[in-house]
Amino acid sequence: MGFSNQPVNSMSGNLILENDIAAAAKVDRFNVNGVSCDVRNKGDDRLDLCMVHSISSCTAAGVFTKNDVQAAPVSISRQLLAKGDTFHGFVCNSGNANACTGEQGLRDAEAMSLEASRQANAPARSFLVCSTGRIGEFLPMDRIVPGIQKCAGMLDSLPESGERAAQAILTSDTRPKGCLAKWEMEGEELTIGGFAKGAGMIEPNMATMLAFLLTSVNIKQGLLQEVLADAVENSFNRITIDGDMSTNDTVLLLANGISENPISEKTPQALEDFREALGRTCLDLAEKVVADGERITKVVRVEVEGASSDADAQKVGRCIGNSLLVKSSWYGADPNWGRLVHAAGYARVGLKMEKVDLYYQDVPALLAGTPQTKNRTAWKAVVSKGRFTIRLNLNLGIGSCTILSTDLTEGYVDFNKSE
Repeated sequence: MGFSNQPVNSMSGNLILENDIAAAAKVDRFNVNGVSCDVRNKGDDRLDLCMVHSISSCTAAGVFTKNDVQAAPVSISRQLLAKGDTFHGFVCNSGNANACTGEQGLRDAEAMSLEASRQANAPARSFLVCSTGRIGEFLPMDRIVPGIQKCAGMLDSLPESGERAAQAILTSDTRPKGCLAKWEMEGEELTIGGFAKGAGMIEPNMATMLAFLLTSVNIKQGLLQEVLADAVENSFNRITIDGDMSTNDTVLLLANGISENPISEKTPQALEDFREALGRTCLDLAEKVVADGERITKVVRVEVEGASSDADAQKVGRCIGNSLLVKSSWYGADPNWGRLVHAAGYARVGLKMEKVDLYYQDVPALLAGTPQTKNRTAWKAVVSKGRFTIRLNLNLGIGSCTILSTDLTEGYVDFNKSE
């Protein structure tokens, strides 16, 4: 499974995938909403806090940042997942990451979980917690606590509430991102609703990125965690915008188990269908994150094949996708294949230049290491597009990997030169 060239609102066998920013409100027995509590202290009404509440108790799974520096909500959510076996939802604020805030930050993150649980009349610590935004500042709890209380009183399953939740988690994003997957199992319709944020600090192993996934599936926690980890590895861990890894990256999956048909290793086809649905949902959201990268103008699919292993292919893809020289040439619509090859070379996977084939879309740039200069005009036409694919075959084995990347623009530098 990899990033699809098909538009969303497509069907693959039994699976229907829809572009839907209100998706979180369309999974049975989940209530959601988003409110403004002025986390940024700007005196405006920007939505900046959301809650998701399941009427039924949920199994939960999570994948988090691999950064050594981890924000307080990441630490608290990790602890909650390790200790608890049932959950009822999560609460998330934007505008403040609650990262590098010491013991006070941990107390504040735990207080958010406790207050959300209390307001939802759910067991204590049955709400996970996330934050995103500026690092190194304490949360304005005098505004967040009333915000949680307000949001809890507005929870419902209306589409506009789903849209408000998707809006409330955004930071430098230009638009909300959502996806709804539907498929059938033994005559019963199952769903996964997802929404995400992310536009900067986007690097494989996730990013300043949050993704929330809700499903009606009936599945045990251990298997749910396994399926989520696989889906994340092949989607959110295959994207890059700027090569930076955040302190707050989180993907959460809640399964409220209302389906009448349990999924387990004893139901292999049902499990495979669920894997596909979750994988496709994550891929769709990951692609939307990249396409909304801070001030980008191009989305580039880097396909590496013929490596000695998948791990080697991933190393090459990451080196190309994160190279500032490569990304700058994409911005300039310059098909500078030399930069691609040099980036592939410093991945140090034993690349042999005389074996390398390189294509811009289907137009050869190198065949067996020999430049196909007659195609220069065609290369230029490809790299001038807003979306294109670069395919690199090392001809060393059967390993492969796809990375989704972007160009690097003056706009990105201008936007990030100061907070």
